[in-house]
Amino acid sequence: MTQYLLLSRIKVQNANAVAGFTWGFPAITHFLGFTHNLSRKLARSKYQDTSLKGCAVVAHEHHVHTFGKYNDRFLQSKNPAYLRGDVDKVVQGGAPSIVEEGKMNMIVSLVIEFDGFIGREVGELLSWIKQKSLMQRLAGGSILTIGDVKLFDGNNQQDIFKLKQALLPGFVLMDRSNYLAEHYQNCLSENPESEQLNAWLDFIALKQQARPVSTLINKHLKGMDDLKLYEIWLKHLEQPYSNNIPQELSDYFSKLEESKPTKPLLKQWEEYITPTSKTDADWQYLPKPKIGYLVPIMTGYKAISPVYDNCDVANTRDSETPVCFVEAVHSVGEWLGVNRLKNSEDIASCLWNYKYDDGWYLCQQTSETYREDSELEQQVLTLFDPIDELV
Repeated sequence: MTQYLLLSRIKVQNANAVAGFTWGFPAITHFLGFTHNLSRKLARSKYQDTSLKGCAVVAHEHHVHTFGKYNDRFLQSKNPAYLRGDVDKVVQGGAPSIVEEGKMNMIVSLVIEFDGFIGREVGELLSWIKQKSLMQRLAGGSILTIGDVKLFDGNNQQDIFKLKQALLPGFVLMDRSNYLAEHYQNCLSENPESEQLNAWLDFIALKQQARPVSTLINKHLKGMDDLKLYEIWLKHLEQPYSNNIPQELSDYFSKLEESKPTKPLLKQWEEYITPTSKTDADWQYLPKPKIGYLVPIMTGYKAISPVYDNCDVANTRDSETPVCFVEAVHSVGEWLGVNRLKNSEDIASCLWNYKYDDGWYLCQQTSETYREDSELEQQVLTLFDPIDELV
């Protein structure tokens, strides 16, 4: 039986707003880390026969701590002295150091897949989960309040409707890595030397392209009795400007006789098909490769070194765990309106899960990514005791 645990309207203060190359919302790894930490606590409680799996993230409100309208800058604060050098500096009248960081406040809801049968202890379990969740951190931020904690039956359409109501208004974060893969293949077909970074930036950057001024051309074609050419012209304008001019238009203007009324028109046409650096132009925004509220996201880590014994690396978190150096993995996500979710299958498609592979640690939204009772999962569960510090 599929069940969903809802932690609604989690109000978080000073969460981490920087994720790899991106900023504005925490990485998905933070939310899966929160879920994983809560699951480890369940495994060491009287509810050890239950477990938490995937996690869906729904955003309701967010406020990034920045200053400025266009070139936003993160607000920074002078922290109390805690290093010996800082103490001496403050005593001598200097200012304490500034720790550069990006913070934000947010209100989010988490939908977590719940596995296990509780029976009459549901109320007690939900109170226990709420208490433990308030003691944890989410994306490095402090949890101030949690609206409610409820359990829903994924096989009951009425429960799915109630779950959807509890999440409105809000936007759920969806994995759109397939968009990036498809666009990258299209880029390779056009230019074999294209790089994945450029394909990723196409989803993010606001790009403009110049199109030679065509007011006279547009007015002339619009005023013709035969609107077929005008429709071809409008279709041409929908695409980013290139020298790929429709043959019908080229044939028409090549046959148009030059006269006093048509001379400015033909001159503009020549400048349109063969522009120079002195040609007047209008600047247009280029469309993104796909439609939707698409955003850059960080989805995990990739190993950039072999796994070292703990004794070979200085200043590690503990004295036993092997160490591997990694770099952030980036992809594309989409904020999808909760109103678009219709049934249990739609809810299941929103769940992020871990995927482990050789040299890769990723968060994805495919049903194959979760490996129940996997050997690696069990090893991770027993590595550390549950913590209430940063996840």
